[in-house]
Amino acid sequence: MSIIEGLVLLPGAGGTKEHPTLLALEESLAPLPVLRHEFSYRRQGKRPPPRAPKLVAELLEDNERLADQVGCDPNALAFGGRSMGGRICSMAVAEGMPAAGLLLLSYPLHPPAHSEKLRVEHFADIEVPTLFVSGNNDPFGSPEEFERYVTQIRGKVSTRFLEGGRHDPSSRTHVASIVDTVKLWVSNLS
Repeated sequence: MSIIEGLVLLPGAGGTKEHPTLLALEESLAPLPVLRHEFSYRRQGKRPPPRAPKLVAELLEDNERLADQVGCDPNALAFGGRSMGGRICSMAVAEGMPAAGLLLLSYPLHPPAHSEKLRVEHFADIEVPTLFVSGNNDPFGSPEEFERYVTQIRGKVSTRFLEGGRHDPSSRTHVASIVDTVKLWVSNLS
């Protein structure tokens, strides 16, 4: 069983590390150290984001520094984030980045209205516990689509679909459900 000693969260392409869900997770998971991390393109004020391989390389390069900032061994650090942020974390872990788990909020399984353009080619290379939390009306992937593809992940997979949630389920009720789900997941892995 993995032991999570810290968590690094990354925002989606259109958001920042100040996203309400990321803030709520940081506050609610105390005393677990949580680092909300911004991609360098956001810190530099650039838009749109670079292609995924460049962001994955950046995260792989930053891994040890992030673990130092959180104050734990890289193998005890869970990674995750919203949408693109979670996708980049999952790709980095699939490429060998050490991690105790993956927290994927509103994972973009495919672009809206393009279910044929799946973003799952790396799933078979993920061996850590993984939690997916998405709205059940998310145009980036339906619960049925997730159930079909998450079985490719070799680590233990948990899913939670928020009733009435879309791609950014940020109502108070949804944020509270996300926080409760993540707290339970972390406690089961610690």
